[in-house]
This record gives sequence, structure tokens and C-alpha cells, in this order.
Amino acid sequence: QLQASGGGLVQPGGSLRLSCAASGSIFNINVMGWYRQSPGKQRELVAAITSGGSPSYAGSVKGRFSISRDNAKNTVYLQMNSLKPEDTVVYYCKGIVTSPVPHDYWGQGTLVTVSS
Repeated sequence: QLQASGGGLVQPGGSLRLSCAASGSIFNINVMGWYRQSPGKQRELVAAITSGGSPSYAGSVKGRFSISRDNAKNTVYLQMNSLKPEDTVVYYCKGIVTSPVPHDYWGQGTLVTVSS
């Protein structure tokens, strides 16, 4: 019910924009975010944004990545600039609904590869 897109191959220093759209059946998404997961490691938060537009970032991406959302379209974006090889990983989007019934929604992963 969350559809992520925008991954691909980019050279170091390049940019990519990820998008994640929630289906129309999902309402009241309080927080939308992006996570990433390397093989054998736990999924980690990259960036998140509240319905009011307040963003938060992991230290490793602060100043390089920017998260935004369009509440009317139920879509969250992740603009990734100055990409590094260590950003190569699968990215997942997440939507957190807190009411009336708390529920977390995950999108399918999208692979970002930073390589020359």
C-alpha cells in the first residue's frame, strides 16, 4: 500500500530523488519516513517528516539529504545529493498511522547504487 520508486545507479557526488506514494485507502499518516538496510544489518532511519512538515535526519545524511511530503498526494520524497558509495543500500519508506487504529505501513525496497 506504499509504493516506492526512484532508485537506480548514480556516480559518487550525484543526486537521486526517491518517491513513496501511499494508496488512497490510507488516511491520517502522522509520520512518513525513509529507512535503509544493508545486508546483515538492522534497518536504520534515514529521515522522517511529520504531517506538519517537521523533518528529522540521521547524522550521516544531514546536509546531504532532504525529506519532504505532499499531504494532498499522500506522498513522501527523499532528495539525495552528494551521494557516496556508502549510501549504496536498499531504501524503504514507512508510514505511521496513529489513529483511529495505530498501524505501520511499509513500502517495498528500492535499491540505490552509488558507483563510478
